[in-house]
Parts: sequence; C-alpha cells; structure tokens
Amino acid sequence: MASEAPSKATPSDFLKGVIGRPVVVKLNSGVDFRGVLACLDGFMNIAMEQTEEYVNGQLKAKHGDAFIRGNNVLYISTQKKR
Repeated sequence: MASEAPSKATPSDFLKGVIGRPVVVKLNSGVDFRGVLACLDGFMNIAMEQTEEYVNGQLKAKHGDAFIRGNNVLYISTQKKR
C-alpha cells in the first residue's frame, strides 16, 4: 500500500482560511492591528472590520473598518482566544 505524501499548505491557503476570522496584522513600524479579516488581494492590501490599533501592547484606537496597504505589512497571524 503506497502512503500518501502529506499535503503542504501554502501561505495562500492560510490566508484564504482566515478570511472572516480574527487576525493580528503586524506592521513594519511595530504597530499591531487586531480585527476580523474581511479580504485581501495579491499585493497583501488588507481590509479589516472591528479593528483595534495597539502600540507597544496598549490599545490606542478603535477604527471599525480599516484598510492597510500591503507594503506596510510585516505579517498576519491568527488572533489568540482571550
């Protein structure tokens, strides 16, 4: 019986899987935006809902809807449950 090779998830697969879920978007400047990922494009431009801005771990502002230009994004991760 031949064993199947494990499927490899790509970053694109990860991003498609987290649309509509809470995420943390870390910018090159060190600022975090936390909210629900609404959509993104091939340039990593991001639209978020229920967005909160954190600087040095401290809540600085609540933005509701936010649009982030992709060249400012350091990484996107799933948000931990609080």
